[in-house]
Amino acid sequence: MLDLLADASNPWLSWKYVQNNWEELVAAGQEHIYLTVSSVVLAILVSIPLAILVRRVPVLTGPILGLSGILYTIPSLALISLLWPIFGLSPWTVIIALAVYALLVVLRNIVVGLQQVPGDVLDAANGMGLTDRQILARVSLPLALPTILAGIRIATVSTVGMVTIGALVGYGGFGTLILSGFQNNFWHAQILTATLCCVLLAVVFELLLLIVERVAAPWTRKQAA
Repeated sequence: MLDLLADASNPWLSWKYVQNNWEELVAAGQEHIYLTVSSVVLAILVSIPLAILVRRVPVLTGPILGLSGILYTIPSLALISLLWPIFGLSPWTVIIALAVYALLVVLRNIVVGLQQVPGDVLDAANGMGLTDRQILARVSLPLALPTILAGIRIATVSTVGMVTIGALVGYGGFGTLILSGFQNNFWHAQILTATLCCVLLAVVFELLLLIVERVAAPWTRKQAA
């Protein structure tokens, strides 16, 4: 191990590698962002109607959340292997697999957020003559927004790390560079640079979504104060 760390011809940290492969790193970053955002958006689009269904039929809460939990336990390698024959070597194989894992976090937070809306507030809105759709749009969703955004933030950050598994089908963002580094005679600089870029991207998403939470739900800051 000490010999590897001391090997000047194959260092872990190399600014020269970054300079010589800047375009490749940018392209990998763009792909990583695309796969992450697409997966989370797909998970949100699936979670919203399921959460509304759970809200209207509470008895379905357990089965739906349980099913999403079961899907979450499927090993990523197995899930990609199952999707591979259907979608082939395409980004959709990765996007759908990642959306399955993000689904549990997003759906659970939407459901919990809606369940935490005070009953007296809903009764008051109902007494004002608002329809179920109006109550959902004007009362329930705004009050549940902090919890929902927190779930989206957690799902997004975790998805950034899981995108790397997509390297198995050629769409893994920085994961493709990491895998290539292992295959290319254990190229330390490429492996560590891609790993650090992945971590940095997760931090950026975390900060951006925290800002979105504060802007979209400013009353939470007052409550904290």
